[in-house]
Amino acid sequence: MDRVALDPGKIGIWTHQLDGVPSGRAREAAGEIEEMGFGAIWIPETAGRDPFVHSSLLLSATQKIVLATGIASIYSRDALAMASATRTLSEAFTNRFLLGVGVSHGPFVEVIRGHSWEKPLDHLSSYIENMKKSPFWAFPPEDEAPICIGALGPKALKLAAESTWGAHPYNVTSDHTAMAREIMGEDAFLAPMVAVILETDSLKARELARKDLSIYLDLPNYRNNFLRMGFTEDDLSEGGSDRLLDAIRPWGDIQTVSTKVIEHFEAGADHVCVQLVVDQTERHEFQNGLPIKQWQLLAESLL
Repeated sequence: MDRVALDPGKIGIWTHQLDGVPSGRAREAAGEIEEMGFGAIWIPETAGRDPFVHSSLLLSATQKIVLATGIASIYSRDALAMASATRTLSEAFTNRFLLGVGVSHGPFVEVIRGHSWEKPLDHLSSYIENMKKSPFWAFPPEDEAPICIGALGPKALKLAAESTWGAHPYNVTSDHTAMAREIMGEDAFLAPMVAVILETDSLKARELARKDLSIYLDLPNYRNNFLRMGFTEDDLSEGGSDRLLDAIRPWGDIQTVSTKVIEHFEAGADHVCVQLVVDQTERHEFQNGLPIKQWQLLAESLL
C-alpha cells in the first residue's frame, strides 16, 4: 500500500443535497460543514453536477476539508480523463481530494449513458490499472490522490484492497462492515456510507426510509448484497420490510442514530460518511434549502 497523506477524519457527510441548491449556496454550505468539524464531504455522480467540477468549486470555498466522490462512474469518462481530472484537483488542493470510483449500475449505464454493462468487475480492474499508468503532461501533484472502490461483494472488496487504498460500501449494515474488514485485511481503508433518519415516530421514519430506498431495491447490485447480508426476498418486496428499513436506514433520536454509526467503527471502519435522509416536503426545517441544523446535531453527537 502506497503512503497516503490525505486525512478525511473519522466522520464525513455524504450528501446529494448540494446538487439541489445554487452553486453559490453549495459553496457556502461546504464552509459551514467544514466549520462543524466534519473531515470530508462525499458527493455522488448520476445525472447531476459533474463531480470533478463540483469538487473544485467546493474545495475552493473551504480550507482543509476533504472532498470525495461517492462514486465517480468509470462509464462517465475513460481512464485517462478520470486520472487527469483527479491529478488536476490533487495538484490544486494538496491532499484534499479522494477519488471514490465504481461501476455504477446496469440501468444507469445502459439506459442513461448508452454503454454496455458487461463484466463490470473485470472492466473496473483494468480501468484502475490504466488510470495508474495514464500520462499527465501538466504540472504534477505533490501526492497522488488515493482511490477507493464503491465495493459491496467479496470480489469487489478484495479488488479494492489489492489495487487501491480501500473501499466505500454503500447501503450496508455494521455486519457487512465486519465482513468487509475481514476480507480486506487490517491495512485497507474502509469507509462505509451510513444513512440515518432523525425521526422518532416509527411510521414517519419508515415511510421516509421506504421512499428513500425504493430506487435501490430495483438495482441488482444492491438486491444481491441485501440477500448476501441475510435479508430475504420477502424483505425486499413491497417497498422493504420493517427489518430491512430499520437496518439500512436506522432512525430515532440523535443518540440512537449515533450509536448505529459507532457500530461501524466497532466493526472495523476507518471512516464513516453519514448521509442524512430528510423529508424534502418539510422545507421549513431547512436553512436556505439545506438541513444545516440536523448536520450540526450530528456533528455535536459524533465528533
